[in-house]
Amino acid sequence: MKITINGLEKIVEEQLTKWNRLQAQQKRQDVKLCPVITISREPGTGGTTIAEKLAQALTMDFMSGKIIEQVAQNAQMSEQVVRTLDEKDVSLREDWLKIIFDSRHLWPDIFIRHLMRVISTIGRHGNAVILGRGANYFLPLEETFRVRLIAPREARIAKVMADRDVSREEAEKYVVRTESDREAFVRKYFQAEIGDPAHYDLVIDTSRLGIDGTVEVIRHAYTVWTGR
Repeated sequence: MKITINGLEKIVEEQLTKWNRLQAQQKRQDVKLCPVITISREPGTGGTTIAEKLAQALTMDFMSGKIIEQVAQNAQMSEQVVRTLDEKDVSLREDWLKIIFDSRHLWPDIFIRHLMRVISTIGRHGNAVILGRGANYFLPLEETFRVRLIAPREARIAKVMADRDVSREEAEKYVVRTESDREAFVRKYFQAEIGDPAHYDLVIDTSRLGIDGTVEVIRHAYTVWTGR
């Protein structure tokens, strides 16, 4: 998914407007924030479709990992997003992120700092489904329902072939390359193994449940967890 700067600015502006409106409503009516859902997925499990459908079913915002990453790479937009929190919240989040960096000896490069600040801001606003980008590794456990989508490799290759209309060889290359890239990203920035079930509240084999079945299971588990 390629997004132009103008298109990205529009997406960000619309989200900032929504957050400001919800904040005003929260202050007037003491509305409780809903925890976020993070979706980690193996390539070829239908993660994007599942995340979008889940957000729609729960009336939550869908936060694409690619859009989050582009915002994080744009320092001006990144600051704009963080400023949607009040000064106390910003200070608390900055202190909390510093503790995470120091205690886990994480890579201190500019990109990952911006990425974590943007994701932590989304987490503070709540009511969102966040796709990828390691959100489950640092958002507070009490504010985050963490999901991992898996499937046998052959099933994932077959799905990529069907979805992208490519040969088996091309689909296999995509699955292997993407899988390797995501594993390396998590190891480098969060010093974790992406497949370790300890990092998730729910792990689902999408090849057994299908797209709609997976959405329904996550929706039900989330509503039980939150007591919604």
